[in-house]
Amino acid sequence: METIFLPETLSVWLMQYGSIALFVLLALGIFALPIPDETLMVFAGILISRHQLSMFPTVLAAFSGTLVGISISYAIGRIAGTFLIKKYGHLVRLTEEKMARVHLWFERIGRWALLVGYFIPGIRHLTGYAAGTTKMTYAHFITFAALGATIWVGLFLSLGYFLGGRWAHIIALIEEHSEYMILGAFVLVGLLTILFLWMRQTRKGIQ
Repeated sequence: METIFLPETLSVWLMQYGSIALFVLLALGIFALPIPDETLMVFAGILISRHQLSMFPTVLAAFSGTLVGISISYAIGRIAGTFLIKKYGHLVRLTEEKMARVHLWFERIGRWALLVGYFIPGIRHLTGYAAGTTKMTYAHFITFAALGATIWVGLFLSLGYFLGGRWAHIIALIEEHSEYMILGAFVLVGLLTILFLWMRQTRKGIQ
């Protein structure tokens, strides 16, 4: 199997240790280590389509690994504020300038930044920290983080699963059209919001 688009060590870990490796790598990647998260999930989707990974454990590992990683970021932001970022952030590519940009996002679109941020490289690593430093309650944080994780994980695993034989084109499209993916995420958020409001209004009418 060709694995040129993924660092060899990561592809070997994924093929050898399966869902456990995916869980750990995504948790570390979301937390801020330089791991190609989307590419990793596309490759996992390819392995599912070729029956080298089981679907349910892989999906569960990807979703839970993502939530664990972003929850660790949230906890650090909540407990230590910006102190650790100022002192040690440069070690994991977290700068005050990046944090200021993410805080601006939170001011503009609020909790939805947690959802959209997954689709923006360099931003998704910071949304958990930003949510923690703004003292967002964990209940609100995990609700929007879980919704974003569901969409993000589902999208990239599906790309690998359904278009596995054309992985090179998938990666090229991801890199070339990332801005359209962001736009699509915003549209999806809008549709989900409308659906949620409609369902809540319908429920009130029934009561």
